[in-house]
Amino acid sequence: MQGSLPTTANDTPVAHRVPLWPHDQLTLVLPQDAPAALTAAPGTAEPVQPLVEILAVGHGRASGNTRNTATSIGTRLRVTGHEVERVPGWTQVRVEQSDPVTGLRVTSHLRVREGRGPADPGSPAPAGEHGYSLRSWTVARNDGSVPVTLQSVSSLMIDRPVGPVPVWATSTLEGHSEWVGENRWAWTRLSAQDGLVGLDLPAHQHQDARGARAVVSTGTWSSGQRNPCGVLAADGAAADGRAVVPAAAADAAAAAEAAEAAADRSSATGRALAWQVEHNGAWRAELSVRLAADDAEALVLGLFGPTDDDHSWTRTLAPGDSFTSVPASVAGSGAGWQDALGAMTWHRRALHQRPREPVVVFNDYMNTLMGDPTTERLLPLITAAARAGAEYFCIDAGWYDDGGDWWDSVGLWEPSATRFPDGGLRRVVDAIRDAGMVPGLWLEPEVVGVRSPLARSLPDEAFLQRHGVRLTEHGRHLLDLRHRDVVKHLDEVVDRIVDEYGVGYLKLDYNVTPGVGTDLDADSAGDGLFRQNQAHLDWIDGVLDRHPELVVENCASGAMRADYALLSRLDLQSTSDQQNPLLYPPIAVGALVGIAPEQAANWAYPQPDMTDEQIVFTLCTGLAGRLYLSGCLDGMSGAQASLVGRGVELARQWSARLTEAVPFWPLGLPGWDSPLLAAGLRGRDESLVVVWWRGAGATTVELDVPPGDVEIVYGPPTDEWRLAHDGGSAVTLTIPAGPQARVLRVRHDGGGRTTADSPRAGLPHPDAPRTGNLTAGHTADRVEGS
Repeated sequence: MQGSLPTTANDTPVAHRVPLWPHDQLTLVLPQDAPAALTAAPGTAEPVQPLVEILAVGHGRASGNTRNTATSIGTRLRVTGHEVERVPGWTQVRVEQSDPVTGLRVTSHLRVREGRGPADPGSPAPAGEHGYSLRSWTVARNDGSVPVTLQSVSSLMIDRPVGPVPVWATSTLEGHSEWVGENRWAWTRLSAQDGLVGLDLPAHQHQDARGARAVVSTGTWSSGQRNPCGVLAADGAAADGRAVVPAAAADAAAAAEAAEAAADRSSATGRALAWQVEHNGAWRAELSVRLAADDAEALVLGLFGPTDDDHSWTRTLAPGDSFTSVPASVAGSGAGWQDALGAMTWHRRALHQRPREPVVVFNDYMNTLMGDPTTERLLPLITAAARAGAEYFCIDAGWYDDGGDWWDSVGLWEPSATRFPDGGLRRVVDAIRDAGMVPGLWLEPEVVGVRSPLARSLPDEAFLQRHGVRLTEHGRHLLDLRHRDVVKHLDEVVDRIVDEYGVGYLKLDYNVTPGVGTDLDADSAGDGLFRQNQAHLDWIDGVLDRHPELVVENCASGAMRADYALLSRLDLQSTSDQQNPLLYPPIAVGALVGIAPEQAANWAYPQPDMTDEQIVFTLCTGLAGRLYLSGCLDGMSGAQASLVGRGVELARQWSARLTEAVPFWPLGLPGWDSPLLAAGLRGRDESLVVVWWRGAGATTVELDVPPGDVEIVYGPPTDEWRLAHDGGSAVTLTIPAGPQARVLRVRHDGGGRTTADSPRAGLPHPDAPRTGNLTAGHTADRVEGS
């Protein structure tokens, strides 16, 4: 319905407030004489940050800064109306605003996920299911008479995202990523040396801070450098459980406020907000400080797609043209960062267009055939994978190569004759199907090798380019998916391998990135890349519309493009290319921050020359999310094959549960070299907890797990781990010299008792500090790669 502004008794307009989440956790504010705003501040506090920020050439910032806030257009926007409607699973709010100078008409789309109502305190429902989340995007249309050149358009701006908490009492969780070193998360207090330090802003003419703490990713590897998601948490309890009073807060009132914040983690200090940018290209997230009318500093969160300053993006809107920003989402909780990530996990599931239960996939690549498949090598591996319990079998890279050096010759995607001499690729695919599995193939569709015939037959306009020259990276050209000949070629490739070979699984890889973009048929190089990103999604949508049963894996040199533009469409995400099983656990633990468990495909690559403990170790990594199996299974002994099969059986037993489980971290998020790590998956009737010990000596650790009967559900036949209970606070594990790993199972329907028949208390507050309480024999401070 159309919204209207309320008035007071003397007909003075007041801001209309639309609660989007309960308990003042997120409110839409619609004033008459100021821009709309989205705030997490309670009561009638006046927001300092507009809902939308737009930078345009000739209409820069209203006050000097290097941020993307305090823009002239954002400051001038005025509300012209709003509508609220319900669509399946969501409540959608549309806010209309206009700028009288440029004639821009701006529509904010705010979609609030409808949970299942307040959680019953006795309910076994996983954490976060009843949390709150929101998805947002912005549409700017030029209703003026002259062109407007955009330089940045916000997807979402939030005033005081964790409520009325001082900036210095707020922490940010941000992720760094790298090929084979993904998902390295770290907490940083915003008042730290590299953050938003106290500047005594009111003393200098009441000006906002001019800088920002920014997290930026460039090119088409959306997670190649920084993860496109994070968490804000009040009081810094997310990091270490302590509130720190800055030197500037030496007066009695500030000291009292700090003491109260430190003591009461159940109220303001429990507030946390998870965020993500849902784009398969360049993006920016920024945190900044603005001043309220009473000189109080207010934290601001801004989420953007590409910008001019960061990504050379501009888009010119002629009169009548419009631009739609990338989507961004947030999820909130009053119970700390882990619960906020639980709510975001459910939000990600709500975004998924084709949800289905995960299956166990065997892929022949990792530490196995490594891109060199042949009939002779594949047939025994197919038999062994089926015996282990795999449901799908994917032939990875190399199936199209006749020359042995295929990197810079790819593009036609036609089966090799020399690799499959007797019966061709069809014989191998039929063997997969005869073994009871669904066949799959690897593709890297967005590239063409410089030696490929396709590099000569396609026109120059079919490739990304700058200044009339094709972009070339690592011996490959990059296809421009806006070109009809490119789409036609790729559609023919996919349709052929699906229709002719009966392939039911595609692994889509992407091993190079074009940098800033293409300037062909675009307003800027960044705009060309943005249009390419949209064309890529359109192509994927077309493939899935034609082949709805196709299971598709998202891969880009592992997890270099792990974002929910793609994962809202595709089934699973390879979490890494890491080949060292000792280095994979922190990647797997960290993956659950940004990827739903049923999509987080962790490689497990057991080998015949491994000990039982080594086989269990790599299987445990796979079981921390969605098991993705590889390894030379055909060379294993019967006992080794049985050990692998037990792990696969557990994964299949958990297939349905995985789609309702939420992650938790009994020891917090690990460092890259942490010797002890743990990741949990909490379900309705039972939970799994994976524990890795990478130290050299023996150790003992106490873990907080959900209430229930606890057992070691996966380990070697001879198990020297000891599990005990201390009478109400924790499960204690005694672990021999490592490296070793185990999977614990907690059954929630067994009266809340462990295998030691001891009562078990509930989970502590998610923001409580978690150190693992390492004791005897802890000899490793870091883990060395081998």
